[in-house]
Amino acid sequence: MKISQIFKNNESWIQSKLEMDSKYFDKLSTGQNPEILYVGCSDSRVTAEELMGVQPGDVFVHRNIANMVIGLDLNSMSVIDYAVGNLKVNHIVICGHYGCGGIKAAMEPQDLGILNPWLRNIRDVYRIHHDELEQIKDDSKKYERLVELNVQEQCINVIKTAVVQKAIKSRDLKVHGWVFDMKTGKLVDLKVNFKEILSNIMEIYRLD
Repeated sequence: MKISQIFKNNESWIQSKLEMDSKYFDKLSTGQNPEILYVGCSDSRVTAEELMGVQPGDVFVHRNIANMVIGLDLNSMSVIDYAVGNLKVNHIVICGHYGCGGIKAAMEPQDLGILNPWLRNIRDVYRIHHDELEQIKDDSKKYERLVELNVQEQCINVIKTAVVQKAIKSRDLKVHGWVFDMKTGKLVDLKVNFKEILSNIMEIYRLD
């Protein structure tokens, strides 16, 4: 796609919005009040707003390679803190996707330069769930399951943060683990039971 086409698309988009509501951009510029913080993958095929069918202002979005939530990553930690502490979102969604290049790259024995420390976090997910994953002989199924388990672990990383723990207590903030299936277009709710998973270890992470 040519860059010039993007600006033509933008003009068409503006016109379509104004045709529906002449004050659309006046309203949009007054501020944001999203209900959801969405943490997803940077993959160009996985666009948060489009796959959820939501409009500008509905979702606060953060994307990175393999939808990771790493405690030492000031970018994701700042996004979570702002979304929960300032915007007061009521839901946090971690959304992975089948066929994730970051997940596959983490499982390949090669030097990927600056990506090495990032992908190491995915390898840690594999290590934690090694016994389950090694029982899956079909590589494609194994990668799909690793995508799901990575989402689960990133949700747990979110729950470990102080601002989220406080919001869960004060306003019943919810954390959700989803996977997007590009072959069908469907969003899959993993329905992760965080209370059960964290029941024996939450004492380690509880901050009060």
